[in-house]
Amino acid sequence: MDKKVKIVPFSDAYKNAFRALNEEWIVKYFRMEEMDHVSLNNPRTYILDKGGYIAVALLADDPVGVCALIPSDREDFEFELAKMGVSPKAQGKGIGKLLGHHIIEKAKLLGCKKLYLESNRILEPAINLYRKLGFVEIVGAKSPYERSDIQMELVLTDD
Repeated sequence: MDKKVKIVPFSDAYKNAFRALNEEWIVKYFRMEEMDHVSLNNPRTYILDKGGYIAVALLADDPVGVCALIPSDREDFEFELAKMGVSPKAQGKGIGKLLGHHIIEKAKLLGCKKLYLESNRILEPAINLYRKLGFVEIVGAKSPYERSDIQMELVLTDD
């Protein structure tokens, strides 16, 4: 992994990067949905003001990756790992893995016992990363996204 990569908390200076890095992968494989517009255009209101967190990966001070921890209203889950995106120009450098570990540690610090995520099986590198991070597939969860065809969880406590 590149030594010039650092993870910083979201600030308004990264609002456009948060939206652009997510739109980039969403429109490449799917289409923007209503929930995408809500969360990507209003990260402070939709994520941060509700007790969530957004991490930004910087490569030589350029925002090249993002990942959010969104408070979950799902039973048994305190947070959802969501809106992870890494610029194609920075892929293959371990940035997604770094963001994933960072978000998991942040979730633990916030008292999260089980972390949730949803994705699509066409995003094989992402699914493989989630599995390497310890996420396992679950069934039966409903999603507000048409593109979601896999839900996963990560248990963060031993109880």
